[in-house]
Amino acid sequence: MQMSGAEILMECLLEQGVDTIFGYPGGAVLHIYDALYRYQDKITHLLTSHEQHAAHAADGYARATGKVGVCLATSGPGATNLVTGIATAYMDSIPIVAITGNVTSNLLGKDSFQEVDIAGIVMPVTKHSFIVRDVSTLAETVRKAFYIARTGRPGPVLIDITKDTTAQICEYRCEEPDVAPVQRVRPQELVVAAALINKAQKPLIYGGGGIIASGAAEEFRSFAETLNAPVCLSSMGLGGFPSSHAQFTGMIGMHGTKASNLAATECDLLIACGARFSDRVISNVSRFAPNAQILHIDIDPAEIGKNVVTAAGVTGDLKAVLTALTPLCEKADRHEWLDKVLTIKAVNPPTYIKDGHLRPQYILERISAITKGEAIIATEVGQHQMWSCHFVEYNRPRSFVSSGGLGTMGYGLGAAIGAKVGCPDRVVFDIAGDGCFRMNNIELATAVEYNIPIIVVIMNNHALGMVRQWQTMFYDKRFSHTTLDRTTDFIALAEAYKCAAFHVTKPEEVDDVIMQAIACGRPAVINCEIDRDEKVFPMVAPGAGIDEIVTE
Repeated sequence: MQMSGAEILMECLLEQGVDTIFGYPGGAVLHIYDALYRYQDKITHLLTSHEQHAAHAADGYARATGKVGVCLATSGPGATNLVTGIATAYMDSIPIVAITGNVTSNLLGKDSFQEVDIAGIVMPVTKHSFIVRDVSTLAETVRKAFYIARTGRPGPVLIDITKDTTAQICEYRCEEPDVAPVQRVRPQELVVAAALINKAQKPLIYGGGGIIASGAAEEFRSFAETLNAPVCLSSMGLGGFPSSHAQFTGMIGMHGTKASNLAATECDLLIACGARFSDRVISNVSRFAPNAQILHIDIDPAEIGKNVVTAAGVTGDLKAVLTALTPLCEKADRHEWLDKVLTIKAVNPPTYIKDGHLRPQYILERISAITKGEAIIATEVGQHQMWSCHFVEYNRPRSFVSSGGLGTMGYGLGAAIGAKVGCPDRVVFDIAGDGCFRMNNIELATAVEYNIPIIVVIMNNHALGMVRQWQTMFYDKRFSHTTLDRTTDFIALAEAYKCAAFHVTKPEEVDDVIMQAIACGRPAVINCEIDRDEKVFPMVAPGAGIDEIVTE
């Protein structure tokens, strides 16, 4: 069948099961947007207020659904506005396909209006980037892009298409998406791993985002219960193992729990499952798990041995690895070790001052209780993000949507929109600080336009809270440009966007406002006035061992 490049793109997206795109039009993608107009009964396009948040929305959609998220932007500044969102997805191994337009082929390399080498710009933060100059290669390129994004270690892929390519006519034939081959796990690696596990007296299991990416939550739980070992998670792993499970010790690392960090310091075997040993987890590498051998299971062989010295590694999809490995592991008692770690957990729970003042931790506890842990919690980046890790229960995968590796302020609102679009039956919150909300509140217009009933909860301390905390602890309270005593009225702003708006100053107001926001059925903003000097604890100072835990 003869079709234009823009129509071939639509058909290829449908081949891949795409029904939603987040984007922003411009001159170089006019043919594509014309095709979207004609395909609007098959593909829903959501016009964001800014291209960066189109990328974040595609990312949030992917995290919440497990599908590949798609965003679309024009050439030049439209394309470069996607870069932060692409890098965010790359750092957390999130599958998105970013489609950009470019100038016509004869104008490439001539500094033409709104021309930029976006494929080159994003090369360090994508699994692959393509530029399509000939319509005959378009369909094959789109299919490759989706295959690369979703297979192996997931991640973002960019397709840059010249404008003339989208207008050219070519023969199109529909194809079924390629299925990834089953990755075989090396038996010898499993034998070595099982031997280490069966010998260990005090193992600690450390899980990361790979649990969720591979759909391995059930296998991970079975593995942990077979070993009868304590389990800690990175922030990206939250939801991969139930917060309510008796073996769960909480998050590990700079803001990890005392139980998790001390267990890592004392264990004799640390088993990392789909985690990458970031600096926020290991802190001072020379003092990380000093008594332990490290067994690292990961789909990316480049991660094994990269940041810590490993005794053994198993390369493969975590679901497949744990399915094969668990039967090789002996059921062990280990009750003394587990009881010791759980006692530390019981004596040192995440806590806060309960003095009648409005505390962010209390707000999050009430959100978790009212939604029975079933909500999707998207976050911005900062103190509120860490409070969300500690004071909300995550008992199912794809419930925590947050920028981990890149730490992107302004991420959460776009991501919450994408998550709600992908999971319309789940309640979705964006937990924000006032600094982050200033970066992205324009996307309230998007939520209102499409009636996407997300709930933004602003932990408003009139400061850049996490940076202020560091200035308090390490810079003798020199608060350089972190105080936000500005006159913006967030309630009036939310109402101007036609959102439901609520103002909370007392703990006794919290439950009623949360329930009103959920019940109203439209985008809502809850402005919570909290103390400027509220801190995130526990905390490990930069360069310290993770056993050097500051709790107040």
